[in-house]
Amino acid sequence: MMITRTMSLVILSIVLIGCAEETSEEVSVRTVRTLELGLESTASTRTFNGQARTDRVIDLSFRASGVITLFNIKLGQAVKKGDLLAELDNVAARLAYEQANASLNSAKSNLDTQNLSLKRVQNLYEKGGASLSDYEGAKNAYRNAQASYRSSQRSVDIQQEQIRYGKIFAPEDGVISAVNKELEENTSSGEPIAVLNAGAEMEIDLGVPENVINSVTVGSRSTIRFAALANQLFEGIVTEVAPSIDQQSATYPVRVRVVEATKEVRSGMAASVVFDFSQSNAATEDLRIPVYAVGEDVNGRYAFVVERLEDGNTIARKRAIEIGELVNNAFEVKSGLEVGDIIVTAGVHSVLDGQQVRLPQ
Repeated sequence: MMITRTMSLVILSIVLIGCAEETSEEVSVRTVRTLELGLESTASTRTFNGQARTDRVIDLSFRASGVITLFNIKLGQAVKKGDLLAELDNVAARLAYEQANASLNSAKSNLDTQNLSLKRVQNLYEKGGASLSDYEGAKNAYRNAQASYRSSQRSVDIQQEQIRYGKIFAPEDGVISAVNKELEENTSSGEPIAVLNAGAEMEIDLGVPENVINSVTVGSRSTIRFAALANQLFEGIVTEVAPSIDQQSATYPVRVRVVEATKEVRSGMAASVVFDFSQSNAATEDLRIPVYAVGEDVNGRYAFVVERLEDGNTIARKRAIEIGELVNNAFEVKSGLEVGDIIVTAGVHSVLDGQQVRLPQ
C-alpha cells in the first residue's frame, strides 16, 4: 500500500514538472511584429533646415584696446553709413598724436631755418663769399631737414589713424542684430562689440549631405517656408555651394537667396528649404529600416533579424548595423542588413539575442 502511494506521488511530481517546463517554454516564446526589408525609392523632394540672415553680416570691432566711453548702439537700431557708433578712451593715442604734432612743428621750423640758410649761402657762393664746401653743407642740411619734416608728417598721419582706430563708424546702412558690449566695458582689438546686418538680400544657410550635394548647384531653385510665417512660400536660388565638407556637421554648407523677400522675413528666422530632385540622380532606391526597429547599446546600433531553424522554430538574432541619413522616419542601411531580411519592428529593447519568437498569424 505504501509502495503504491509512493509511486503515485512520484508520477504526480513528474507530471507537474513536465507541465511547469512546458509552461516555462510557452512563456519564453514571444510573439513579435516583423517587417521584410526591401528597396525603397527615396523621395524626389528633400527638405533641409536652415536659418535666415542678410547677405552682408559685419562684425563691428575696434582696431585698438581700451575702455568704451561712447556707445551709441542698441539692438534693432537702424544706422546710416558714417554714423559714429562707439569710441574708446584712448588717452595714449591722443598723447602720442600731440607729441607727433609738436615734433612736426619743430621739424617745420628747422626746415624753414635750413631753407633760409641755404639761400644765404647760395648768394654768398655765387658772389664768391662762400666756399663750395659751405654751399654743399648747406644743401645737405636742407635735405636732412626735408627728410625729418616728411618723417614727422608720416608720424602725425599714423597717430591720427591710431585715434581713428578708437572709433567705430557704421560702414554701411543696416540694422544692429546683436550687441556684445556695453558702455564703460573694456574691449580688445578685433573683439566684436556688435553685429550689423547690412545686406539688402535675405539668405538661408543650410547643410546638404554628401549623397545629394552633387544635385545642388549654383542657380538651383527651391521652395522656402518660414516657421514664423505660416502659409507663406518663397522662391529660393542657390548662390553658394561649398567645395568641401564641414567636419562638425558632416554636411556641405550651401547658401540660398530668398527671392523677393518681404520685410516680415527677419534675420535669424528658422527656415525649411525644399529641393525637387525628380529630374536628377538624387532620387534613388535605398535599403531603409524604420526608426523604431533600430536599437542602440554600448557596441553601437543593432536590429533583430528573425531566422527559421531546421525544426521549424523561429528565433531573433541580434545583428550590428550601420545606418546613414534619416528620411521620413527611416534610416538608410549602409551595412548589416540585406534585402529580404525579416526584422523585429516592436519591442526591440525587450527581445534577447537567440530568443525563440513567434510570428503573428
